[in-house]
Amino acid sequence: MPIPFAICRDGEPVPESLKGAVAAIGNFDGVHRGHRHLLTVALNSGRPAAVVTFEPHPRSFFQPDQPLFRLTPEPVKLAIFARLGLAGVFQRRFDGSLAALTAAGFVDLLAKDLELSGVVIGHDFHFGRAREGNPERMMELCRERGLDCLVAPAIVEGTEPVSSSAIRTALEAGDIATANRLLGYRWFVRSEVRHGDKRGRVLGYPTANMRLPDDCRLRHGIYAVRASVGGTLVDGVASFGRRPTFDNGAPLLEVHLFDFAGDLYGQVLDVEFIGWIRGEERFDGIEALIAQMDRDSVEAKRMLAEDKTVSMVG
Repeated sequence: MPIPFAICRDGEPVPESLKGAVAAIGNFDGVHRGHRHLLTVALNSGRPAAVVTFEPHPRSFFQPDQPLFRLTPEPVKLAIFARLGLAGVFQRRFDGSLAALTAAGFVDLLAKDLELSGVVIGHDFHFGRAREGNPERMMELCRERGLDCLVAPAIVEGTEPVSSSAIRTALEAGDIATANRLLGYRWFVRSEVRHGDKRGRVLGYPTANMRLPDDCRLRHGIYAVRASVGGTLVDGVASFGRRPTFDNGAPLLEVHLFDFAGDLYGQVLDVEFIGWIRGEERFDGIEALIAQMDRDSVEAKRMLAEDKTVSMVG
């Protein structure tokens, strides 16, 4: 029987299932292919495999006036960790106290407070006050405290390391194919379906309307998507943007699901992005808009039929 996924936050005792764990350490925004290489090392250690990660993202702590486009907000990131077969996650609050820890103090936290037996870090990992620690220092401090320490190399795509920044750049350009290739799975968002103006019903394209986080910088446009409804993935087409033909309002994700009829209001959906179809446009009339929506649906179905990417939605 599999061990339940455990989440250990600040001030909570270490669950028995996580004592003596080997933990990969990092922010893991996106849980992309490079991140999962670290996780695989932990999973292959022969001991419980876990993650040490931080909320809020350290960049948000140090630069609060510069919103960070989070690829995987906390609930999404935790869901991916659980799906990958980890025993659990140690989630530390990133605040002034944690930022002020010396490199040695940070490793003491890992060894004493979290009761780890080993850590896995990336080749460019820095830690401790003013980023004073590096992989060599981590190995030294772990050796002194009886912890195993493994340093994983970068995962490279072409000539560049796979990175969260590269994935953000791809999504901002609407380049879903590149983003999904770097992630190693279909990028997805999670949000609650809200009541809208019901305009889609009039157009013949009823939609599930969802607000995405304010920091989301996904390019406005039309996408081929899949949404998880009651545990089943349903194909669809979606618009993300301001609806220039109608109101130019706040950005909204509007998802039309093919061959689906049902009440989704109040449900939380995971929506996977499969492919970019076109940018957002303003149409002079409803007939022109509907004709384009018909063409978008045909293109979305073609993309979905050809899609071979991996899903992280369970």
